[in-house]
Amino acid sequence: MNYLTYLPVFDKLTKSQQDILTKSAFVRKFSKGEFLHNGSHDCTGLILVLSGQLRAFTVSDDGREITMYRLFERDICLFSASCIMNSIQFDITITAEKNTEVLVIPSEVYKSIMDISAPLANYTNEVMASRFSDVMWLIDQVMWKSFDKRLADFLLNEANIECTDTLKITHETIGNHLGNPREVVTRMLKYFVNEGFIALSRGTIKIIDKDGLAKILD
Repeated sequence: MNYLTYLPVFDKLTKSQQDILTKSAFVRKFSKGEFLHNGSHDCTGLILVLSGQLRAFTVSDDGREITMYRLFERDICLFSASCIMNSIQFDITITAEKNTEVLVIPSEVYKSIMDISAPLANYTNEVMASRFSDVMWLIDQVMWKSFDKRLADFLLNEANIECTDTLKITHETIGNHLGNPREVVTRMLKYFVNEGFIALSRGTIKIIDKDGLAKILD
């Protein structure tokens, strides 16, 4: 199977351009926790997720992490190939949250076609704009939304992603996603326990009252 057909504009490229992408792209597998890309100087290439789940995050000067967005099947990451975009230097790290298989298109190959193909250039700009929208949404959340709302939103989204109300996740991992110290996460989770929204056990959070968490968002 040619996974490049996952690209919405693949059929708008010339036969020659399709062949170049097909011959240069390659599949890689990453284990849970493995790094795919690290920093703006690491121009890994364009990443297309075939299966699994990726996390894109940034790290502050004092070592705190915050998740910028996550990638699922058929999602595309362009920040891993930021060198193809002039004047964009974006320090972002990408790791596998689950065992993941991706298709990698080398940066120089992708850029060579993007420079002469209007459909691919337009598509690239759309994807980049969408990712910047994700970043701006995150900034808005961090600056203006209280932590109880952010945490409740995270737990509900995580339950939807994992298709279960019993989440195998540590307080530290949540803190890394939300950009807050583990101690802050623990205090708010204990508050949620007292309110009857969740139950805690070692390495596990069980959501008991989804409606209660949803009301926090309102």
